[in-house]
Amino acid sequence: MTKILCIEDEPQMIDLIQLILENKGYEVIGAEGGRQGLDMMRTEKPDLILLDLMMREMDGGDVFHHMKEEVELRNIPVVVVTAKAAPIDKVLWMNVAKVDDYVTKPFGPRELIESVEKVLAKYGLK
Repeated sequence: MTKILCIEDEPQMIDLIQLILENKGYEVIGAEGGRQGLDMMRTEKPDLILLDLMMREMDGGDVFHHMKEEVELRNIPVVVVTAKAAPIDKVLWMNVAKVDDYVTKPFGPRELIESVEKVLAKYGLK
């Protein structure tokens, strides 16, 4: 079963993402915040990361930077799931940081599922 780690500081958003993706047959685990997310990446070895950018204790940019520094984490696909809806944010994250996809909140279930399935297919994980 494909394991997805959702790193988000809002527990309700983790619950919503779990509900949407578990109905499609994915295993979804949640990490409340960036530090817990990095720890869970190391122990859970997820197939995909859903990463919020705006978190209180450690933001998504810091999490992404730490991921890229660690050999065991740097190749895990990342989908940014954020309220940052400005076009420049998406351009920077997709073209400079090179995340695999960028989904803005609020999103519909279909949008999230399509993003996850597209990225997993790209890496041969679907």
